[in-house]
Amino acid sequence: MAFRGTFDYSLDAKNRLTVPAKFRASLSDGVVLAKGIEKCVALWPPAAYDAYTESALQGMHPVSAEAQKLKRFFAANAHDTELDSAGRVMLPSFLLEHGELGKEVVVTGADDRLEVWDRGRWADYNTTLTDDVAGITAALGHAG
Repeated sequence: MAFRGTFDYSLDAKNRLTVPAKFRASLSDGVVLAKGIEKCVALWPPAAYDAYTESALQGMHPVSAEAQKLKRFFAANAHDTELDSAGRVMLPSFLLEHGELGKEVVVTGADDRLEVWDRGRWADYNTTLTDDVAGITAALGHAG
């Protein structure tokens, strides 16, 4: 399933996030919470996270310094968990800090994963993203 859409949510007092209902079945076999490359938290189905990390390491010598750094980043900054009976996941403090998440968040689809952003940060980032994509498509000669 491709993860699409943008949803406003609030973290509860225990830093639990309610996952949008339409995505819960795709995460029923578990969830990998991980640092996003940007200031966000990514929610992955385990197989998709494994495919992502393998793809990032593809073509690298497995004992190269760069491969070792990527492996450490992916493993140390990820957390395996499951949805609770109410469709929620608890966000660990290290991920909350990375994403600079407050109570008000946005859950966005990012094709192979969901991302959790601070609501204000997302609004700013999405404006820049829209401008950047307009420039990319114009440079490629695509009308938008």
